[in-house]
Amino acid sequence: MLRTITVGLDGSRESRAAAEWAAREARSRRLPLKIVHVWEPVPEPMAQAPLLGAETQQHWTEKIPREAAEGIGLRHPGIEVIREQLSGHPADVLADAAKDAELLVLGSRGLGGIGGFMVGSVGLSVVAHAERPVVLVRALEVAADEHEPDPVGVPSAATPFRPVVLGLDVEHPDETLIEFAFDAAHRRGTSLRVVHGWNPPPYYAYSVPANPALHEALALRASEALAEVLRPWRKKYPDVEVTEVSRFGSAAVHVVAAAREASLVVVGRRVRRSPFGTHIGHVTHAVLHHSTAPVAVVPHT
Repeated sequence: MLRTITVGLDGSRESRAAAEWAAREARSRRLPLKIVHVWEPVPEPMAQAPLLGAETQQHWTEKIPREAAEGIGLRHPGIEVIREQLSGHPADVLADAAKDAELLVLGSRGLGGIGGFMVGSVGLSVVAHAERPVVLVRALEVAADEHEPDPVGVPSAATPFRPVVLGLDVEHPDETLIEFAFDAAHRRGTSLRVVHGWNPPPYYAYSVPANPALHEALALRASEALAEVLRPWRKKYPDVEVTEVSRFGSAAVHVVAAAREASLVVVGRRVRRSPFGTHIGHVTHAVLHHSTAPVAVVPHT
């Protein structure tokens, strides 16, 4: 079955920005774009109110995706656009919709500047439970943001893409996550910046005085481990220029810093089969809230 690039649309400006990003991705991957609008049923007494009656619900449920599809068809000719209206709790419905998608795209309110995202409960829940990659896009994101400025510093979508950034844990590297990042860089014709943050083991940190030579040895070991993980992927994607960044300190801080010059940030989420809570990891959680570039969260075992 042919997968789609699926986007959750509720009419907000953040979901419209997500739909535009999803349309560009659908064109890049030569896949259909599916626009999913979720109507969350209201309590029966409210549903009977004049402004919330069945006819009003049906009108908005049909109007939002129809107008979005028409607009995308005009701005992105040649893309097959599918509309789907579903009912239920948005987080559950969208996570279920992701099962048949190549990836799911959602909007997230932008805070501006280096503030990054404001990820709501629905977005966090979908990220935590979706079985396919989920991309979060800021409300004010436009195509030019993903590209280098032109020679005079003017934003432009006609210039080369900014690098793709991958946050990678070398102790538990996952092929699904790494391949997603390399493929994203390959499709964009850009470089891949792989960021790894390391800290000394507790027995070094708490039992040994400051030792520059030891710190240097640990840094070298971390760099070598990163290079070893990436070696086969460099061979598989010889056209992707790779920059390896292994730095002491918080991985989240380093990935967020790299995101300022990125077209896309790729991070992982380890799948946990628990029905309770949202399990996305502290690094991914921090990147989701503070990245200034779109963030792809790739679930893996």
